[in-house]
Amino acid sequence: MNTMRAIHQTAFGDSSVLELVEAPVPEPLPTEVRVRVHAAGVNPVDGKTREGKGMAAVLGTPPFGVGWDVSGVVDAVGFGVTTLAPGDEVYGMPWFPREAGAYADYVTAPSRQFARKPRSIGHVAAAALPLAALTAWQALVDTARVEAGQRVLIHAAAGGVGHLAVQIATARGAHVIGTGSSAREAFVRSLGAAEFVDYRSARFEEQLEPVDIVIDLIGDAEQTGLRSVSLVRPGGLYVGVPSGISDEVGTAAAARGVRATGILVEPDGAALAQIAELVDAGRLRVEVERTFPLAQAAAAQNAVATGRTQGKIVLEVV
Repeated sequence: MNTMRAIHQTAFGDSSVLELVEAPVPEPLPTEVRVRVHAAGVNPVDGKTREGKGMAAVLGTPPFGVGWDVSGVVDAVGFGVTTLAPGDEVYGMPWFPREAGAYADYVTAPSRQFARKPRSIGHVAAAALPLAALTAWQALVDTARVEAGQRVLIHAAAGGVGHLAVQIATARGAHVIGTGSSAREAFVRSLGAAEFVDYRSARFEEQLEPVDIVIDLIGDAEQTGLRSVSLVRPGGLYVGVPSGISDEVGTAAAARGVRATGILVEPDGAALAQIAELVDAGRLRVEVERTFPLAQAAAAQNAVATGRTQGKIVLEVV
């Protein structure tokens, strides 16, 4: 076992720059584990980084491997690792925003950037979770500290992050409102949303009562940020994901007495362990719209780039 399959790129550009190559199998350093990847999640940031946007400022100029979400089995451990052992099924979002090279047969990373995979789901579903679920968790739990009874508005509620955010907020007792197209209403309500606004037929700020928290997964399109801030109660919170907060939105929030912040998701094995508990308790499910084989990574990224997926796209590696 000296080489493995991996998706690399040697230039920025459209999905045609992605290449299936043979690469050396990595060895785990002290405190690291090596994971035999069974499935890898595909996220919007993957395609943006491929184009020279997203996390390209962190990764630098190609060549580099792409992807961050993985689910698989530990097959080797470095010195000092005590929490995981060969044979453990794990999932994680290693190294983000640095290079992880998750579209590959093997990845290595610090052991505490992984957690044991939820027992009740397979590797494909588990690989769909880390980046999206951690984004939702870190926005709602760590940043907003959402509590029972609070009104939480989630834009793009049927998407990869959105459909998990709806469930996490609901599990913590919040009154959840989702926005999306009318075709997604039944799905979003099935996840626990108490209200839904079709953004194509109504302006949400004219339809809804004030809210405590907004998780904005759209950004500045059609001034969603400004319109959202106008709906947040003084003392409430607006979270912009992933583009952060524009000066215009920040100024409007301050004038209203609303806290406004952006977040960037971080690896967090402890949070993944809590997310796994929700999954195994039947309180959180991930929607996988479609899978692709590793060799079709370009097609998988193109599917994500449409912005019309319900849930997640995943590469099947094994």
